[in-house]
Amino acid sequence: MARARKLTGRAALGAYRLAVRARAKGFSVLSAGAFESFGSRSVLQPPIRVGGEHRIAVGSDVFVGAGAWLQVLPGPDGEGRIEIGDGTSLAGGCVLSSAAHIRLGRRVLFARHVYVADHRHAFADGARAVIDQGIEQVQPVSIGDGAWLGENVVVGPGVTIGRGAVVGANAVVLDDVPDRAVAVGAPARVVRRLEPE
Repeated sequence: MARARKLTGRAALGAYRLAVRARAKGFSVLSAGAFESFGSRSVLQPPIRVGGEHRIAVGSDVFVGAGAWLQVLPGPDGEGRIEIGDGTSLAGGCVLSSAAHIRLGRRVLFARHVYVADHRHAFADGARAVIDQGIEQVQPVSIGDGAWLGENVVVGPGVTIGRGAVVGANAVVLDDVPDRAVAVGAPARVVRRLEPE
């Protein structure tokens, strides 16, 4: 009896995983043409929120997890742009919001709920709701090849995170992080350097 239950459970989970993969791959294949570019073997796992897809370039072998939001907004110099490099993996719930340019290099790894924006909401006018004040501090963001951002990291406008850098969970990154450095905290600060590659 226990063996039969175990086999049934394994079969059910196997079928579920297959259905999830098939749904994500089917959605990705059907929606790929709407993007500026969309590399081979890349997968967007529904449900996902996408805006301004004609200004989003997705490399090959990219994975974007369920609950993510990829958003391109109008900025002071035209529309924003998002580039996601080959082999990059974004876990579920991640947000990329661009009014200028967000560039993720190759093989970048995001844990769940990472938030990256190349702008912030204006809030100086106390007589108006923040939602009605638009955006400000619009500056490009770049995250280098092989970087890893832990869960709940927030990256603000104008930040460059270097190649192979590691940003610890819950960090708020408002200043640059050099190549092969570890940054933690809110605001994030570099706490050590990793060995050269």
